Amino acid sequence: MKLAVITDSSAVLSPEVLQHSDLYILDIPVIFGDETFVEGKNITTPEFFEKMAEFSDLPKTSQPSLLELTEMLEDLKEKGYTHVIGLFLAAGISGFHQNIQYLTQEFDGLEIAFPDTRITSSPMGMMVERTLRWADAGTVSYEQILNNLQEAIEYTQAYIMVDDLNHLVKGGRLSNGAALLGNLLKIKPILYFTKKGTIEVYEKVRTEKKAVKRLAEIMQDITTQHDGRNYQIDVIHANAPEKAEAFKTLLADYGVTDVRIVTFGSVIATHLGEGAIAFGIIPVID
Repeated sequence: MKLAVITDSSAVLSPEVLQHSDLYILDIPVIFGDETFVEGKNITTPEFFEKMAEFSDLPKTSQPSLLELTEMLEDLKEKGYTHVIGLFLAAGISGFHQNIQYLTQEFDGLEIAFPDTRITSSPMGMMVERTLRWADAGTVSYEQILNNLQEAIEYTQAYIMVDDLNHLVKGGRLSNGAALLGNLLKIKPILYFTKKGTIEVYEKVRTEKKAVKRLAEIMQDITTQHDGRNYQIDVIHANAPEKAEAFKTLLADYGVTDVRIVTFGSVIATHLGEGAIAFGIIPVID
């Protein structure tokens, strides 16, 4: 088996994973006015946040290119790959997943699967890393890798505290009136990814301090409820490293100590806004 893993640029990936020879990435552009940017190619994460602060309107994102994916699959077949797994942002927040399913039957001699990750960002990046690791082991079949992925997807979770309600208004996810009332009451909504891969409000908490504490309580509940599973955990932030460090310290008080801090990429930060913090958690499956 020669397996290629394809993902999109909403995934948070370590420098080591980005160098893997069997990893391929579809770009998701971020558009400011008439300028198009792709993180890591013509804009860095810090530059993105600087530009977003200067720009009066919310930047836009689009789906990955279907044509680019088709050409990538053709190229992978020519390179001698026999199997492909595509891990893309949740079907609940993008139509891309549904639009590409027909491609799984278009390439004779190439086994292709596009499971719905129901997630994005760092947890999706962890799925990509695990898939590459299972393939590198040389002892895990394609079917077992897909089974492992489904188990990982089932228990992967992410919870997010949004800092700026006005940003949700710009993105069409909240009314001006609701944002005004929320800001007056100092409400910090906690969002989460549902089992359908949609983003919904989990709780509305007054004050940031209480919201961060509630995030830590949710994390503790998850890590103590699932039959002694081990988890890989990331604290994720949108240009808010101090908040992320404080949250990591708080998690230690709740007995959660093995935590990595990463940054939301431009694609997801576009919709969450600067100052958001979150955690992503995925089960360890050896």
